[in-house]
Amino acid sequence: MARIRVLVVDDHRVFAESLAAALAAEPDIDVAAAGSGPAALRCLDRGAAEGRRFDVMLVDADLGDADAVAWAGELRESRPGVRVVVLAEKDDARRAALALQAGAWGWVAKDCSLQRLLAVVRGVLRDETHLPPALLTGVLRELTEARRHRTESERLVESLTPREREVLRCMVAGLGRKAVAERLFLSPHTVRTHMQNVLGKLGVHSTLAAVALARRAGVGPVEDGPSAGDVVERGGQLA
Repeated sequence: MARIRVLVVDDHRVFAESLAAALAAEPDIDVAAAGSGPAALRCLDRGAAEGRRFDVMLVDADLGDADAVAWAGELRESRPGVRVVVLAEKDDARRAALALQAGAWGWVAKDCSLQRLLAVVRGVLRDETHLPPALLTGVLRELTEARRHRTESERLVESLTPREREVLRCMVAGLGRKAVAERLFLSPHTVRTHMQNVLGKLGVHSTLAAVALARRAGVGPVEDGPSAGDVVERGGQLA
């Protein structure tokens, strides 16, 4: 029988250990518990080094040193084989939608039955997404609204020139005007003009708002160093 490796991550030790013990009683499940984000990462690394990778992580929605939504996004990038399921004390359609968007496979109430939780653990490994029925309508509404905002944001970003999009990516990376000028071989005055144009075309009034809109549109930060084929502009002139 193929065994499912589950990692319970919760900073309430009694809950984590009790849940781990209940899951461990199942013949097809191996389980470990971690009380913090760093401890969970150590468990993941140790399991990978031993050739015993975890399949499912049950993560407290309100983990003290980390956010479950951030966890889902980070693990989707760094450990795509791990299915993250969020354990929550209360229904929250917005947070559940954010977790699913970030890469979580489920949102489960902490007071659900053990049989329900086992169905979720086994189901996510069959590529199923699990939500409490009471949250389904709200989550779908949140995802639809998020998609509408993303579409509008993408349209606004597409209105930018290639150079303005490059400046926007620098803004997403947290670079100030001087750093953008050095990165793109532009004068600070030219960068200031580009930034003003970016804000105007995006219909926002601050760098923070521009970055938030850019992230909704899927714009990532600029990479280190100019890439091959970049058009380099010096002193306001194209080189």
